[in-house]
Amino acid sequence: MLVRLVAEMTLHGEGYETLSAGDVDEALALLRTPQRIDALFTDIYLKSAPLGGCALAQQALALRPDLRVLYTTGNRATEQMKSLFVQSAHFLPKPYSDDQLRDSMQGLLAA
Repeated sequence: MLVRLVAEMTLHGEGYETLSAGDVDEALALLRTPQRIDALFTDIYLKSAPLGGCALAQQALALRPDLRVLYTTGNRATEQMKSLFVQSAHFLPKPYSDDQLRDSMQGLLAA
């Protein structure tokens, strides 16, 4: 939760409006709202479900085909995991700095 809060504060400080979800169900509920959402930033490993971030991204794109996805993880991303990445997703390995997060999000949204 602390990592999520720091990431949210970093992006908010860069002028991005952020929404935060504690699990896959909360994230999908937010994605089902009419609110504008441009990007999904998710860890590949979620406590509630290993590889949950990959499954979340697939479900999110089914709801919002134009959504951009930025994955992160502190674990090594295996080829098996990378095969589950949605097309055109970006990857930011942990640990990352505020500047790396900012640059990754800017690059993601500019793509």
